[in-house]
Amino acid sequence: MKKVLLLVATIATLGLVSCNNAQVNAEKARQDSLAQVAKLDSIAKAQADSIQIAIEAAEAAAAAAADTLGQVVEEAAALTN
Repeated sequence: MKKVLLLVATIATLGLVSCNNAQVNAEKARQDSLAQVAKLDSIAKAQADSIQIAIEAAEAAAAAAADTLGQVVEEAAALTN
């Protein structure tokens, strides 16, 4: 009878240790997942910032080109008059 009780106690202890280890692994996996999401979010933000800077540069270049074209038209008009 003592051996049976010892066996049951051993199995119960191993079961508790096993469950605790699973919880630790699950928590680590959750933390790793959150870290990965944060990394991907950071990359996406950097890409969005780069795109915004490129758009602003293109708008500035278009405005400069329009100004230059306007000056050329004014000068051509002045020369023909």
